[in-house]
Amino acid sequence: MAIIAATSAAAAPFTYVNERFGTVCTFPDEIFTDRQPEPENGDGQVWLSADGASLTCSGILNVDDDTPQGFVADERASKEPGYTVTYSKTGKNWAVLSGMKDGKVFYERRLFGRDGVIRTVWIDYPPALKSKYDRLVGAITGSLKGP
Repeated sequence: MAIIAATSAAAAPFTYVNERFGTVCTFPDEIFTDRQPEPENGDGQVWLSADGASLTCSGILNVDDDTPQGFVADERASKEPGYTVTYSKTGKNWAVLSGMKDGKVFYERRLFGRDGVIRTVWIDYPPALKSKYDRLVGAITGSLKGP
């Protein structure tokens, strides 16, 4: 049995479950406090922090039969202004990217499900807050899962 303390230092993390795709991610909701309206298609949710970070937990149908390796290759080849991938890694059914987008540090993890859904958690934050968010990224992105 878990004991939930009343202090923010020991606050229980919040777990989001997307109804449409079954995407699950867990994060500290004392940091990501501003839940944005869910999009009409019900594909996920975005939360904002008071200090300029954002977290997205979502899913999309893998209509192009994309693979982790193909996704990373496409993103590394991207010529999108203000977008640079500085780190990537892939596994059998997952991919991780990190870099800069529009002046913010980003970290993205994707799971490529056998059910034809790609589940994603995306976190971005101002570079000045790197030490704060770098400690959180692993646990949050590692919590990403699906059915």
